Amino acid sequence: MSSSHRVRVSVDVDGSRYVDDVEPRTLLVHHLRERLGKVGTVVGCDTSNCGSCTVLMGDPDGVRHSVKSCSVLAVQADGAAVTTIEGLAGPDGTLHAVQQAFHELHALQCGFCTPGMILSAVDLLRDNPDPSQEEVREGLSGNLCRCTGYQNIVRAVLSAATALRSAGEDVPLKDEVTA
Repeated sequence: MSSSHRVRVSVDVDGSRYVDDVEPRTLLVHHLRERLGKVGTVVGCDTSNCGSCTVLMGDPDGVRHSVKSCSVLAVQADGAAVTTIEGLAGPDGTLHAVQQAFHELHALQCGFCTPGMILSAVDLLRDNPDPSQEEVREGLSGNLCRCTGYQNIVRAVLSAATALRSAGEDVPLKDEVTA
């Protein structure tokens, strides 16, 4: 296959529809960063081991699950809805409860893993709105942080879970994630 062969994809990213012609081998992480400017989606290991590139991607029912965008081809995202860290906050800039908890509880140091950790935590809380510490650790086990001891990350996820339950909010992970 020649490098000039391109495939048209249409992806809803953070509430905006993008139609692009991409090489079939283009990874979603590179498409998001290089074509769409979604640089909050970090390229870490390029082997799906670190989780820094985690985004939320819709399944056929519209439910968004965390995926490592370095292991997904852009053509596989054709027709899907994707939420990046840039699209998680509300339309007025209000931080999502998980983002707010990470900020308040200092659940980051260098910040490199933070977008992937937050999006994985959002997915975890959709499936389990009242996790134990062990369930949070298990839920985030596909995301590596090289700076922290994970203590504040776990505390932040538990705090966000409490805040979401107190507010009576579901973790939005259907197609209403972005405005």
